[in-house]
Amino acid sequence: MKITALMVLKCGPDESKDPVILANAYDVSNFGFFQRSSVKEFITFVGRTVAKRTLPSQRQSVQHEEYKVHSYNRNGLCAVAFTDDHYPVRSAFSLLNQVLDEYQKNFGDSWKTVQADNTSQPWPYLSEALSKFQDPAEADKLLKIQRELDETKIILHKTIDSVLARGEKLDSLVEKSSDLSAASQMFYKQAKKTNQCCTIL
Repeated sequence: MKITALMVLKCGPDESKDPVILANAYDVSNFGFFQRSSVKEFITFVGRTVAKRTLPSQRQSVQHEEYKVHSYNRNGLCAVAFTDDHYPVRSAFSLLNQVLDEYQKNFGDSWKTVQADNTSQPWPYLSEALSKFQDPAEADKLLKIQRELDETKIILHKTIDSVLARGEKLDSLVEKSSDLSAASQMFYKQAKKTNQCCTIL
């Protein structure tokens, strides 16, 4: 069981605008050294794509290769977690709820005025949470919100393609994405061609 990344994003009502990244943390230590940069870029791209398509007050889990991307949009403030298939869904959403609580406790509503990605200034709590909650039992201690979870519809096991708009294709989004360098786009295409997408999310 593993969490590869955590992200906090600002999702505006204007669907033509991409969500703004407020904080992120990665653990890509299980990837080869030369792959890590591309993996981070692809995580950013997929995280932004899923967050953009998570409606306010919605929780959803999106399947992509052997990963699940869990997303919770709390009135425009959205948390996203990348986990493997074995990480319990309930624990993932408990973790996302805790991340949003901590973010609002630390930053209040200041996120509402942020206009550009803020990835150069790390938020130490997010890195600590990424490490601490590798064990789902730690996240299960947060289940005081279970009743709220039970009352909220969780859309599970979508594929990445199913959250895209009608006619959208992941390949064309990859080509247009500002999150992915030319090298990462080539990495994605080569991995797809050789049937090894599972190594890059």
